[in-house]
Amino acid sequence: MKFFFPDSHDLVDPSYDFRSERRSYAGSRQQAQLYAHEVLDAPPYDGMLVSKAVIDGRGKNVRYSFSQIQRLKRLGVREFLRLDRTCFAKRIDTMGDCGSFTYVAESEPPFTIAEVIEFYLDCQFDFGLSLDHVVLGYSMEQSESPTISEWRRRSEMTIDLAAEFLRVHRQNRFPFQPVGVAQGWSPASYSQAVMALQDMGYDYVALGGMVPLKTHEILACLEAIRQVRRPEIKLHLLGIGRFDGLGELDGYGVYSFDSTAPLKQAFMDDRDNYYTLTGAYTAVRIPQVGENAMLKKRILSGELDQQRARQLEQACFTGALAYEEGSLDLDVLVNRLREYEKFWHGVKDDSERYRQTLQDAPWRHCKCSICRRLGIHVVLFRGAERNRRRGFHNLYMVRERLNHSGAPLWMDQII
Repeated sequence: MKFFFPDSHDLVDPSYDFRSERRSYAGSRQQAQLYAHEVLDAPPYDGMLVSKAVIDGRGKNVRYSFSQIQRLKRLGVREFLRLDRTCFAKRIDTMGDCGSFTYVAESEPPFTIAEVIEFYLDCQFDFGLSLDHVVLGYSMEQSESPTISEWRRRSEMTIDLAAEFLRVHRQNRFPFQPVGVAQGWSPASYSQAVMALQDMGYDYVALGGMVPLKTHEILACLEAIRQVRRPEIKLHLLGIGRFDGLGELDGYGVYSFDSTAPLKQAFMDDRDNYYTLTGAYTAVRIPQVGENAMLKKRILSGELDQQRARQLEQACFTGALAYEEGSLDLDVLVNRLREYEKFWHGVKDDSERYRQTLQDAPWRHCKCSICRRLGIHVVLFRGAERNRRRGFHNLYMVRERLNHSGAPLWMDQII
C-alpha cells in the first residue's frame, strides 16, 4: 500500500544549532531548507500530494508566495520539491488534487475543470484527481432530509464533474493519469459513486470525505464498495481518519492513502508525539520563554515572573542534555520538568509520561537518521525545528510499519 504525504511547506533548517538554538541560513526558505525526503536516508513516503487550493492561498496555514508559485509552474512539481535525488532507490510519485476541504462551506467549487487541468499540466503531476465537492458527514438514514439532500447534490455533482474531467482528458490525451473522486455519506452512496466512476472508465478511484468517519463506518463503506468494485480498480483514501488497522485495507482493494497526521501528531497531539513500531511516546515539553505564545501572554500580563520562567526553562533544558550524557539522574530531571510544568501550566501533570519516555529512550534504538543525529533533542517538545524533525521521524515509522507486509498500523487517528 502506497503512502502519499500532502505538501504543506514542512521544511527544516540544516543550519540550526540545537544547543545554542540559533540558525544561520539566508535566502529563500523553500530553497535553503529541507524536506523530509532530503533529511532521511530514504524517502518516508511513496508520493507527495499538492492541492490547488493550497497553492491558490485557500489553505488556512499554508501560503505559497507569488515567486514560489511561479517557480513551481516553471520547474514542475518534481524539481520544485526536489524529488529526483540520484541516491533514491525508488521514484517518488506526485499527485495533484483540488483541496476541497478548503471550500467546504461554499455551494459550488471555486474552480472550473479547465483551471484544474491547467494546474495539473503546469505542475506536471503523475496523477490528477477530478474536481469534487466534499461531503462531511455519515448517516444510515433512508429518508430524505435537507442535510442528506445537500450531501446527495454534492455527491452527484462530483460524479458529473468526474465524467467531464475524464472526457476532456481522453480527448486531449493529457500525460497525467486521471483519478476519479467519489464522495458519499453512507456505504450505499459510496458504492454507487464507485460503480459510476468505474463504468465511466476510471481504473483509479479516490474516496473523499472520510476524515470524520469512525473506523467501523469506513470499513462498512469499503465492504459495500468491495461488492461492486472490479478487481482492476485501485482505491485511494483521501485524508483518512480514525483508523487503527491500515493493514486490513489491502483486502478491500486500497492501493494508496494520504495523511498529514504522522507529522501533525508530533506537535499537535497532547500525548502521542513520537512514533515507534508498537506505540507512541509523549514528547518532553520544555516551552521556550521567548517563543511560546501562552507563556509569553501570561508573563506580559504579570501573571508569571519572567526571570523565574527562564531559570526553570534552562534548568530543564540543560538537565535534559546532561541526562543524555549520563551526568544527571532521571529523578532529578523529572522533578525539574514537573516544577516547570506546574509553573507554566498549573494543572497539567505529564511527569510520569516524561519519565517513561526518558527511561525507555526510544531514540537510542531508532535507525532513522534524525534520531541518530539529534539524540534526545528529537523528543523535546520545543520549537518548530525539533517538532518538525520529530514529525519526519514519525513519517519514517509509518513507512517502516507499512513495510511489515500487511501488519496493522497502531495509530488510532490519521487525519
